[in-house]
Amino acid sequence: MSMLFKKVVIVGVGLIGGSLGLILKQQGLAETVIGVGRRIENLQLAVKLGAIDRYESHAQDAVNDADLVVLATPVDTYSTHLREWGESLPAKAIVSDVGSVKGQLVVEAEELLPKPVRFVGAHPIAGREKSGVAYATADLFKGARCLVTPTTQTDPAALEAICELWRSAGSVVCSLDPFDHDFVLGAVSHLPHVAAFALMQALTQLQSQLGQSATLLEYSGGGLRDTTRIAASSPEMWRDICLANRGNLLKMIDVYMEHLKQFKDCVEQSDGTGLEKIMEQAKEARERLS
Repeated sequence: MSMLFKKVVIVGVGLIGGSLGLILKQQGLAETVIGVGRRIENLQLAVKLGAIDRYESHAQDAVNDADLVVLATPVDTYSTHLREWGESLPAKAIVSDVGSVKGQLVVEAEELLPKPVRFVGAHPIAGREKSGVAYATADLFKGARCLVTPTTQTDPAALEAICELWRSAGSVVCSLDPFDHDFVLGAVSHLPHVAAFALMQALTQLQSQLGQSATLLEYSGGGLRDTTRIAASSPEMWRDICLANRGNLLKMIDVYMEHLKQFKDCVEQSDGTGLEKIMEQAKEARERLS
């Protein structure tokens, strides 16, 4: 694989940033990979694992001669980061990200960066419930979609460079408008996470009503584990995603609650025919995902 970048700076060396670093190093896609983060012990582990060559505590000390800077921090930190070090970037540098929300964040990034610097939004749809560079792996993105979110301001050469990076990581690269991205991901990712978190909260409340006579989760099977697996995801990350995409998410929660009410009404009225119809429709929709 040919080298794509001379120097890459990854701001936020966790699961996603660390996995990208491993790919850059193992495939020779970058000559040097610098990690930036808050926790020195995490950055030291990233060096030990081979995800980065070295690290800095402050991005300003790393980005001044970078070809590519990747934001892999919580999405609500983007504007703060770009204000702090955007002016330090060399002309024609590329800034990208891995965030689960785009929309207005892409608009802000394009406004905050000096014009010679090019921004390309990207979202690899891959991850695990466990966070941190300790769980990073070079095959995390293989076969997964990576959504790029170009705008009318996106430089074509920068867009192609980011697409090539994610294709090299094994991703299937697709393009979406940034605001369409937030609607789509709100429906298929953000809403399911909200449902999983809420279900675990409900089970916790039901456990308190049961008392100590039995532990609900002791009797759970694969269904509960499958349904709530994503509730083990990072609360910090998902807090920021929910708030950043709150306009879409609030509407989608309302739709979800309408369908829960339909289900509740059928149970309350002992309407077996209605229940079966709801379940059959859901079953057919789920089978179309296979």
